[in-house]
Amino acid sequence: MKTKSHRKPKVNVITLGCSKNIVDSEVLLAQLKGNDIPALHEAEEDASVIVINTCGFIDRAKEESINTILEYAEKKEQGEIEQLFVTGCLSERYREDLEKEIPIVDAWFGTMELPGLLHKLGADYKHELLGERTLTTQSHYAFLKISEGCDRPCSFCAIPLMRGKNQSRSIEFLTQEATFLVSKGVKEIILIAQDLTAYGMDLYGSRRLNDLLISLAGVPGLEWIRLQYAYPSQFPEEILDTMREYPNICKYLDMPLQHISDRMLKSMRRGITKRRTIELLETIRAKVPGITLRTTLIAGYPGETEEDFQELLDFVEEQKFDRLGVFPYSHEENTHAYTLEDDVPDEIKQERVSEIMEIQQDISERINEAKVGKVFKVIIDRKEGKFLIGRTESDSPEVDNEVIIRGNLHNAQPGDFVQVLIKEAEAFDLIGEITPA
Repeated sequence: MKTKSHRKPKVNVITLGCSKNIVDSEVLLAQLKGNDIPALHEAEEDASVIVINTCGFIDRAKEESINTILEYAEKKEQGEIEQLFVTGCLSERYREDLEKEIPIVDAWFGTMELPGLLHKLGADYKHELLGERTLTTQSHYAFLKISEGCDRPCSFCAIPLMRGKNQSRSIEFLTQEATFLVSKGVKEIILIAQDLTAYGMDLYGSRRLNDLLISLAGVPGLEWIRLQYAYPSQFPEEILDTMREYPNICKYLDMPLQHISDRMLKSMRRGITKRRTIELLETIRAKVPGITLRTTLIAGYPGETEEDFQELLDFVEEQKFDRLGVFPYSHEENTHAYTLEDDVPDEIKQERVSEIMEIQQDISERINEAKVGKVFKVIIDRKEGKFLIGRTESDSPEVDNEVIIRGNLHNAQPGDFVQVLIKEAEAFDLIGEITPA
């Protein structure tokens, strides 16, 4: 006679979308492990329970999320898994429709329903684990979500529909979390939010990003602090002095501008003009010499004329951003822009994306070529065959350039900082050798 197993089922968490979803999955994993439930992240080994953390931002991301759900729904139908749960932005936004379309999913959860998801998984939400996470990134860097949601009225963006209003986490709590991460071996922290520059407005009644940066800069052992997703309107310029003053705050800023034509900026409800945008960029570069600027643009927004697009192309060529990404406009239900006619054909959107990236590739190549013969501090991310792959202060993981290190590797390991002499340059990568200290 077989004895009944009391082992808890193994849970595999699948994460789709942005770095904010990564943080949510890491919190979920820590809570499961705190409940003695075996939990894995995107593991190939068998797990009887699957949790898919979805993205619902734009069409391409939604399609990937739905395809992933359908893939695991089929596995459940075939008896390969026992339970399937879906959480995250897509579930928050389209739960009612999805429940009807894919009834085999055991339960759907929104972005702020972690306790309910844990309950379904046979776990209790443990408040004593607040701030603790099971890292899914390389062990030497981690994302730090400083706030949730967004108060901005951008016409094209569905984030407030899925994440709600801006909710900042306290400086004390974030500093404590950063200290915990450093104790686990993290050397680089990437600050993320829908809008970093609004940090503190809801909690303190004023913008407090600068105070947060100063507090984090004092965490022993934290070597790099990186800022992503700053908003240009009402930008807190005091952070530039702090960035220049503290050596462990990377001279790097990710500021999605979306467009530069005043017509487009007004329709997008960005709260800023072309002139003010250019003035801000000039101020940033003047106050933090050598800063790396990353931006993101939208091509094919409703009403974008050839003249608007040419103005955007000229802007990209003139500003010479160190890093740049561009997305074709996605017509999202329940946003203000959804009331406008999506009048730029998809093929034109794609052509415009390609034109911008062609210009950016030339800019990136010229910037990289100017680095040949210079030495840079590089953090090692991984080893690939006979090479090490790392990043400079100018590069955020997964979205920016990499440094390919060859020759004598001097026993360097992932997480180590090394000095690298750049020997060659490509459009989006550098190639170099470690220089002995």
